[in-house]
Amino acid sequence: MLTYSFEDIGNDTLYEHLYKAVKNDILNGTLTPMQKLPSKRSFAKNLSISTITVENAYSQLLAEGYIFSVPKKGYYVSDFSNPLLPDINIKSDFHNTDMKQNHPNTDTGQNTSNTDTTQNIFNTDVRQNVLNTDIRQNIFNIDTMSTSVNTHNMPEAFTSINLTVNHINADNFPFSIWSKLIREVISTEKSSLMKPLPSAGSYELRSAIAKHLRDYRGLKVSPEQIIIGAGTEYLYSIIIQLMGRKLVYGLEDPGYKKISKIYNSHKVACTYIPITASGINMDILRKSSADIMHISPSHHFPTGIVTSIRTRYKLLEWANENKTRYIIEDDYDTEFRLVGKPIPALLGIDRNEKVIYMNSFSKSLSSTIRISYMVLPAQLMKKYNETLSFYSCTVSSFEQATLAKFISDGYFEKHINRMRNYYRKLRDTLLNAIRKSPLNSNCTILEENSGLHFLLKINTDKTDTQLKADARSNGLIISCMSDYYMHHPINNNEHIIIINYSGIDAGSINSIIEKLCRII
Repeated sequence: MLTYSFEDIGNDTLYEHLYKAVKNDILNGTLTPMQKLPSKRSFAKNLSISTITVENAYSQLLAEGYIFSVPKKGYYVSDFSNPLLPDINIKSDFHNTDMKQNHPNTDTGQNTSNTDTTQNIFNTDVRQNVLNTDIRQNIFNIDTMSTSVNTHNMPEAFTSINLTVNHINADNFPFSIWSKLIREVISTEKSSLMKPLPSAGSYELRSAIAKHLRDYRGLKVSPEQIIIGAGTEYLYSIIIQLMGRKLVYGLEDPGYKKISKIYNSHKVACTYIPITASGINMDILRKSSADIMHISPSHHFPTGIVTSIRTRYKLLEWANENKTRYIIEDDYDTEFRLVGKPIPALLGIDRNEKVIYMNSFSKSLSSTIRISYMVLPAQLMKKYNETLSFYSCTVSSFEQATLAKFISDGYFEKHINRMRNYYRKLRDTLLNAIRKSPLNSNCTILEENSGLHFLLKINTDKTDTQLKADARSNGLIISCMSDYYMHHPINNNEHIIIINYSGIDAGSINSIIEKLCRII
């Protein structure tokens, strides 16, 4: 039986300490591939801790792909090759302290909202076919044809409730703090506000972001590696100019279609790589012409999948095989994983400077604050300084100074904690309403813990096109999984609705459920 000491766990909770201990033994080979782990009950008894502690540790390891579950048999160590295994420093995985107290289920005895169905749908590190194949095949079926409806040009009368976007309600933006900081910045930094900013952005903001990434994501980056830009679209254009237009960009399929449009508008070639239950299909990626792979490994949109650790190492191995290959890691809503710790970033295990890390404040603050950033590997930052630093920074000095203070003075961390609690409550209210409604017998809830959307697999004879049309006629705007396939043939009968919930009002939940019941 595995045995670990809990005498010196520092600031970690019990489940965090156990998660790190098991992860460490997997990485150093003490726990071997396909080895069966103790049951939650027996493990808890042996360690003299609660079963919920073991459950939370296993859930985090499962989410990251270090282990997999076999229904009615238990948990096993995943089999993955790790030629690029980093130096093990388990204590550096999570540096945040105040944030972790807001994560649920840390020895509280509460059950997580994961069900056996959702845990097993996306776990592909098992050598046997033990998944819920009917749902999984429907989600990732790319062999049949479909059409999609543009939901962005609807008559105003039909857009009363929109589940296709993740806007932040005005009541949730910290206006009073923001206005206070603006006044402070104007009164104390008048002369510096009038000076031109460096091309990469304010050093104060880059320093604040670097510290946030270190504290919250465990990433050791310097302010000199960071470039600030007015939205990720601008930063994509910088990457294209750094890399050149002769390289081929690999994009996730299904995926966020705007990314494809941006690359196409810059006249660069794109190839589309299917998503599997553990992330990018590495076999197809290797056969493709892709030089750069654009992914969102910690929370894929729209499937909600977390890229497994096995696939992450394979991606890094692929990138290291050619000096022109890079991985663009879009970490777009990592702050809002609602169960367990945030999934570690791919950049954190990159030892050969092959990952370009990107994020923005559009999900955490507001999409109207057009401030994004990227972390470049040293050699690319050197090239940027030599060839592209003539560009003026695209974000005003006023906004950058205000955001820098917002982060440095601790307001950003408090805001994230508050919003995570708010979104968890909102999500739980919506999920409970679904489960208590007639809708429950005709749907399966998937991937509800990863970010600000979840999936609703509907049992219906209607096509996705019919579902969207009926929803529209009832004053509800929805999108389906089939809307997000880029290149491969798609299935118009998947019946997987994407529920973006951050912009809805709790008071509208009953109306949303009534409308969904009516159309289904």
